[in-house]
Amino acid sequence: MKMRKLSKNKAVVLFSGGQDSSIALAWALDRFEHIETIGFDYSQRHAIELGARKKVRSVLKENFAEWDARLGDDLVVSAGGLHDLGATAMTDHIAIEVAEDGLPNTFVPGRNLLFLVLAAGMAYRRDLGVIVAGMCEADYSGYPDCREGALAAQMKALQLGVDANVSLETPLMHIDKAESWRLAEKLGGEKLVTLINEHSHSCYQGVRATRYDWGYGCGECPACELRAKGWAGYKAA
Repeated sequence: MKMRKLSKNKAVVLFSGGQDSSIALAWALDRFEHIETIGFDYSQRHAIELGARKKVRSVLKENFAEWDARLGDDLVVSAGGLHDLGATAMTDHIAIEVAEDGLPNTFVPGRNLLFLVLAAGMAYRRDLGVIVAGMCEADYSGYPDCREGALAAQMKALQLGVDANVSLETPLMHIDKAESWRLAEKLGGEKLVTLINEHSHSCYQGVRATRYDWGYGCGECPACELRAKGWAGYKAA
């Protein structure tokens, strides 16, 4: 049996509504003829990011005519089983802290690996040959399922498991948050930077009441600290 050949001109983007996935979406829109997006409801502690997804997509379509023509359907998939497996600070209202193993308790074991499985299933059905994701191991919280080696191993298993040539692109993997803002500027100028700064959401606490120069958030959680540091580095360059 021959491996199924999916279109390499079409891609599905893992899109959470956060800074990294928004930049990854813009990167994909700049490169592929047709893009679809997939998000996941895994009973996270707040729904702010899920709302940000809709806003980022709509404002992208309004402000970038060429990308509007390329941006297709969006799908939100239930992945509530991740919550059922046990509590983390991303799925329950518990204090964010570093666990004994050195990882922040915002780590949801298996999350990104499951997301790739679900995205590959969508890609197979819709002839989308590339999965694009915003994972990064240069400037992140230490999650093992953001590392290039883990993702490569998962993709190898998926290619064998669906018997198709689906591949993964992670344009932010080896750049820090400041460099990711510079990538956004290269892709869509100041207009795109402003759009992502204003409408994407990264804060683990789901805070949208407080506005900083780098965006909305609590200003204290690990995601806000990384975003603030990256913005400062971008503006200082």
